[in-house]
Amino acid sequence: MVANTGTYVDCPFHRYADGADLAQMPASAFADLDAVVIDADHRWLRAIDAEHLRRVELRGRAVLVRTGWDVHWESPAYADHHPFLTEAAATWLRDCGVALVGIDSMNIDDTRGKARPVHTILPGAGIPIVEHLCNLAALPREGFRFTALPPRFAGVGTFPVRALATLGGR
Repeated sequence: MVANTGTYVDCPFHRYADGADLAQMPASAFADLDAVVIDADHRWLRAIDAEHLRRVELRGRAVLVRTGWDVHWESPAYADHHPFLTEAAATWLRDCGVALVGIDSMNIDDTRGKARPVHTILPGAGIPIVEHLCNLAALPREGFRFTALPPRFAGVGTFPVRALATLGGR
């Protein structure tokens, strides 16, 4: 099975041989997280920089980047010229102490080259990444909980998840 299938989570082991794998990460790293949506419409913005993240309290929260790119899901356009976070954005998120970062795009990094600064910075700080999210347009900006819980597999750094939002109270 290809672990990068559908909506999936990356943990530190995905990038670092000595990083925590899915069995070593606590369920609390992926489940029932206070969450916030950051709007970064792909029609106006491809490279999402730290400046787009500065107006919201992010500490301890799941940060879901809503680009609207999921409209291309299951089409050839999905893989071409997708929106992504910059290295500065990843550094800002890490320094803010976020719990998890997700995006409704093919990859959280710019895939035109081989550098993967977001996949280096966030997992290097123990922050999981969720890619290929869909339907973020159905979520409010705040006031919900987010879960993207993978199974506990030793030696695995990436695996599909069912991502869920719980609106309102707990």
